[in-house]
Parts: sequence; structure tokens; C-alpha cells
Amino acid sequence: MSGEIDKPAVIDVLNRILEAELAGVVRYTHYSLMVFGYSRIPIIHWLRGQASESLLHAQEAGEYITALGGHPSLGIGKLLEGESHDIGDILRESLAHEQLALSFYEALLPLVEGRNVMLEEYARTMIAAESKHSSEVEKMLRQPGDLTPFSL
Repeated sequence: MSGEIDKPAVIDVLNRILEAELAGVVRYTHYSLMVFGYSRIPIIHWLRGQASESLLHAQEAGEYITALGGHPSLGIGKLLEGESHDIGDILRESLAHEQLALSFYEALLPLVEGRNVMLEEYARTMIAAESKHSSEVEKMLRQPGDLTPFSL
């Protein structure tokens, strides 16, 4: 490995990840409470799974922060809501949230790449996971049979 990581910069990005993932816990939990209609059961199951996964991601980011000697943030990322509880609107807000989280993991990678194997692998793994989440939400936003990718 060449060079040392910029610990303050890495901790700053990890804290942004922590805050975004904690916002995901709140966001997905709230959404799961606001789903009504025939498809409620599978949708709330998926949303609550996303909330649980966001909590695990937040805890993991916090562990890396403390491993580096940093202090985990008590903040929570933006919790803006469009006030519409239509499934399509919920999914569009979810996609925007997933893309924001992905951008933080992508910001982490160049800070640790070639300098810290543990954090580099973490960043790559999370980029893959968040990309997959975004892909799944994007597919849910398509009309049945539509192969054209959805974009915000």
C-alpha cells in the first residue's frame, strides 16, 4: 500500500455515510407505515428490509469511524418528504436517497484506494450494494414489460 490515508477526510465522508444511512432507517420505516392498498404486504416487507439494511450500514460506517479514532456523528441526513404517499412517489424518493448514499461511497473510494485495503474493500462492496439497490428501485419504477431504464 502506498501512502497514508487522510484520516480527517475519510472520517468526514464516513460520517456523511452514517448520517445518510440513519436517514434511510427513518425514511424507509416511515414509508412502510404509509403504504395502503392491495400490494401493501410485499411493499412494506421490502421497505422494512431496506430500513434494517440501512441500520446495519450505519453501524458499519460508525465502526470504521471509531477504528480510525474518529467520533461518529449524531446527525441524521435530510429527511425531506414529498408529502405524497403514492407508491411511485415513494419509490422515486427512495431512488434519490439510494443515489445520494451511492455518491458518498463513491467519494470514499478515491480517498482510500491503494492506501487502506480494509476501507477500499468496504467502499467497493458498498458501491456494488448501493448500485444494486438503485437498480432494483429503478426496475420497480418501470411499467411492466418496459425495458427502458427509468431516470429521475
